[in-house]
Amino acid sequence: MTVAVETGTWQLDRTATTVALKHKTMWGLVTVKGAFTTVDGQGEVRADGSAVGTVTLDAASLDTKNAKRDEHLRGSDFFDVANHPEITFAVRSAELRDGDQVQVIGQLTARGISRPLSFTARLGDASADAVTVHAEFSVEREHFGLGWNQLGMIRGLTTVTAALRFKRSAV
Repeated sequence: MTVAVETGTWQLDRTATTVALKHKTMWGLVTVKGAFTTVDGQGEVRADGSAVGTVTLDAASLDTKNAKRDEHLRGSDFFDVANHPEITFAVRSAELRDGDQVQVIGQLTARGISRPLSFTARLGDASADAVTVHAEFSVEREHFGLGWNQLGMIRGLTTVTAALRFKRSAV
């Protein structure tokens, strides 16, 4: 059964949204996990059922529960938040497919570098006034200028997990 989402404008519910990441470090022995505490976004569901929109992360809001590491991640070796305060994902097309599967095509921008990104998300908890989109995808951090890797400690892809709750905007 395919779930229909109402056409119109939708606003991200910041209080019910999570965007987290995890990456192996220390030569694959330790998994660093963190979450962005400041996320914003909006979208529009068109008459044909497809959607477009933007999700914006405050790069400085990444919290890995380690203040020294977080400060390093904010610096020029990684996110360089002084020059690139936001990470954005611009959704060019999101189309509901079989059941609750959503094919998402967009562009991820981090550190001023944009790259195309496509993945399959899952639609959950859809009603006339709210909808949650669950996504998990991987990115190659070097593609975004995040190449710092002292002694080869950081390997593999970074996994991003998101639960994005949108509420219908008042007309």
